[in-house]
Amino acid sequence: MDSPPSGGGDKAGRQRRAQEIRDALRTVNSQLSLLSQRVGGHLELRGTDFLCLDLIGLHGALSPSALARLSGLHPATMTGVIDRLERDGWITRDRDPDDRRGVVLHPVAGRRADVLQLFAGMTTRMAEVCADYSDAELALIAGFLRRTAEAGSAAVAQLDAD
Repeated sequence: MDSPPSGGGDKAGRQRRAQEIRDALRTVNSQLSLLSQRVGGHLELRGTDFLCLDLIGLHGALSPSALARLSGLHPATMTGVIDRLERDGWITRDRDPDDRRGVVLHPVAGRRADVLQLFAGMTTRMAEVCADYSDAELALIAGFLRRTAEAGSAAVAQLDAD
C-alpha cells in the first residue's frame, strides 16, 4: 500500500484509532509475554531458552548463528542456551548436510506436545475469538499482524544499526 486508505473519517479520529491499536498491541505483547513466562516455567525453561525453542519451532532447523541473530542473543550466550536445550531433550544438534563443519538445530518432535498442551487454553480462546470474524476479516487481521511484525523487525534492525 503506497497511500493510506481513505476511511472517510476525520484526522483526529484516525489518530485516536491508531493510538488504540498501538495500546492494544502493547497489551497483547504484555499478555503473551506473561503466558510465555508461565509456559516456560511449567516446562522448567529459562525465558531465553523458551524464546530460542520457540524460534526453532517457528522457523524450523537453524544454525546456531541464525538462532543468535533471530533471538538477538550474543553467540557466547547462545552456547549455554543450546547446551541446556539439548541436555533437556528439547533439540538435537546435527551436522549441517551442506557444511560438514557446521551444525543445525532441530526441535525434538515428541516434545512439541508438551508445549502445545500448555498453550491449549489460549488456542481454544483464540478459536473462539476468530469465530466472530468472517474469512475476509481474518485475512485482513492476518495481513495487519504480518505487517506489524515486519515493522517490529525493521525497528529492531534500525536500533541495531544505531
